[in-house]
Amino acid sequence: MSIDLRNETDAVIDLEELHDCAAFVLDQMRVHPGADLFVGVIDEAAMETLHRQWMDLPGPTDVMSFPMDELRPGSADEEPAEGVLGDIVLCPTVAARQAADAGHTMDEELLLLTVHGILHLLGFDHAEPDERREMFELQRTLLLTFLAGLGRSGAAVRIKPPSGE
Repeated sequence: MSIDLRNETDAVIDLEELHDCAAFVLDQMRVHPGADLFVGVIDEAAMETLHRQWMDLPGPTDVMSFPMDELRPGSADEEPAEGVLGDIVLCPTVAARQAADAGHTMDEELLLLTVHGILHLLGFDHAEPDERREMFELQRTLLLTFLAGLGRSGAAVRIKPPSGE
C-alpha cells in the first residue's frame, strides 16, 4: 500500500502518526494492499481555494477528500479492487481551532480528520441521518481503536462533525 504524505505548511505535524493512522484504517477497511493514497497538509489560503473551486463554499475547511478510482471497502466474500484511492487535504490551523473547541489536541483532530477523509474516499457520506450514524460510528470505532493501539485512551477525543457539516 502506498501512502504518500506532504506537509506544505510551517505547522509541526507528526506525519509518521498520520501515516500509521491511514495505514490502520485502510487495513481495517480491507482496502487492496496495492491501493494508493495521498495526504496533504495545506495552509488556509490553499484550502480556501480548493473549498471554493470544488464545493463552491467560502473560507477554508478542515478536510477535503478527492476520490479517484471509487474504490470501496473489501469484504470477507469479495477481493477489493486495486487502484488509486485518492487524495485527502488537511488544514492544521482549522484543525487546531476545532481541537481547542472540542477539548483535545490538534494532533488528535488531524487523526480524526484523516479517518473522516478516508471514509469519504471509500464512499461513506453523512448527508442523511442513517448514513451519518453509520459513518460517525465507524469513524469513532476506527479512531479509538487506533489510539488504543498507541496506548492512548482517546477519552478526550470528542467525535463531532468536521466544520461546515
